[in-house]
Amino acid sequence: MHQPWLENYPNGTPQSIDPDSIGSVTELFAQAVRQFPDHVALECFGIQLNYRQLDQLSDAVASALQRDFGVRKGDRVAVMLPNLFAYPIAMLAILKTGAVQVNVNPLYTPRELAHQLNDSGAEHIFIYSGSTAALADIRGQVTVRSVITVGPGDGSGQPIPAPAVADNLGQHTPLTELLSKHRDARPEPVAIGGDDILFLQYTGGTTGPSKGATLTHRNLIANTLQFKAFVPSANSPGEECLVLALPMYHIFGLMIYIAYAAIGAKAILIPNPRDMDAFIGAIKNARFSIIGGVNTLFAGMTQHPEFGNIDFSGYKVAFGGGSKIFASTSERWHATTGAHILEGFGLSETAPIVTLNPMGGDGFSGTVGYPVPSTDCKILGPDDQPLPPGEAGELCAKGPQVMKGYWGREDATREVFTSDGYFRTGDVAVMHPDGKFEIVDRKKDMLIVSGFNVYPNEIEGVVCELDSVAEAACIGIPDAKTGERVKLFVSPSGNGELDIDDVIEHCRANLAAYKVPREVVVLAEMPKSNVGKILRKDLREPA
Repeated sequence: MHQPWLENYPNGTPQSIDPDSIGSVTELFAQAVRQFPDHVALECFGIQLNYRQLDQLSDAVASALQRDFGVRKGDRVAVMLPNLFAYPIAMLAILKTGAVQVNVNPLYTPRELAHQLNDSGAEHIFIYSGSTAALADIRGQVTVRSVITVGPGDGSGQPIPAPAVADNLGQHTPLTELLSKHRDARPEPVAIGGDDILFLQYTGGTTGPSKGATLTHRNLIANTLQFKAFVPSANSPGEECLVLALPMYHIFGLMIYIAYAAIGAKAILIPNPRDMDAFIGAIKNARFSIIGGVNTLFAGMTQHPEFGNIDFSGYKVAFGGGSKIFASTSERWHATTGAHILEGFGLSETAPIVTLNPMGGDGFSGTVGYPVPSTDCKILGPDDQPLPPGEAGELCAKGPQVMKGYWGREDATREVFTSDGYFRTGDVAVMHPDGKFEIVDRKKDMLIVSGFNVYPNEIEGVVCELDSVAEAACIGIPDAKTGERVKLFVSPSGNGELDIDDVIEHCRANLAAYKVPREVVVLAEMPKSNVGKILRKDLREPA
């Protein structure tokens, strides 16, 4: 199949990568420790750890997992933590034992948590003290037998106040106790290869119970190499500073962390990016070079009164994904930083990056860029026939970053792969003649109004051009005449009065009549996932 993107790659960009050139993610970290032992690896709450300290702390925890809890290669260990020192410490410890890390959102309800623990068969969990009430409620219903509780300062050597552990949690071991008991210990070595499972990354559960994408060491090695190939000038070994506002339990944040830890970068961990004052304060004078986020994060930053006072003298690139980056957000970002946000596309099942805009482009592309090296993409119609450039259909992808399948779900795995091995992303996209792809919307979010396809992203992008609008989201409402009609939700930016009539008039001036919202609701704040995605499904429920 013709791959026009290869002809348009920037000079020097490889067309392929070798996912077997590095044996495991464990080996990536070991190389970084050998090369940059005294470089700052992590910063959080103004405290720093270097690579040697991070290695020693993870050795202690790995030893504890093996000796105190009997963890062996292939066992599942859940990690339910925000971005704190304990997250990379626990992750590296799990890697060293050869176990499989199950990434869990610390805001999960007891029901969500029970499903994920039982589905994965996790027998051990690292859990933030502030999240323990959810586990306590379902402790007797899940497979977990060992609980390691974590406070915000664990691993930092500094006393930081922590939320109390739930009184009814039952037997648990504080992480600080393990670090003290196994100080200077070394874990038993474990042979790990590219095909060994690294993470169970659970999907959002938007089409039923969440499923665990089975990601191998090879999947993550491939994606770090693919990512690096597209951003060569933001990959200087030992020199980069990464702002990690994306949660590490989300595959986007986790992959970016791994990619930059591999080259000895400093990662500034942001436990709660929704606290915009604290977030801006943590990075204001850091001279960071890289930041990743979703549209809501960048929009919130650009609307903050201190945004213009951030030191951007070391800045190189911002990556956007997880949800569509609106042109208006990128324009505001560009006005201060001199560079646009590079939008990409990916999923939990693809570790995550499938496409990305390369650095150095002129203006905001409005696309998610080219397929990364060693990746093939195509647009399929309803009968799985390939569609030509310019026609919208389902984006399907094949490459070394694509998961093995869903954990324990052979039927679901078969459903998401085509007969020739392409992964069905569930996203509606078009390929441009130059090989860049544009995501139109999720298949499930598309509206059909009077027989016409209507994509919420398009309407939301237009509405967010108004200075008075901070965020927008639209859904379809059943309608006897048109099948569905557009219902729009907006939140005010504080820049001028938000007038519903102005919103509708702006839509009429810029959209076809059938796309214009019939109803507009003003919300003080949109419902969002902890990553910052606006949750249209939550807007549908009261509707």
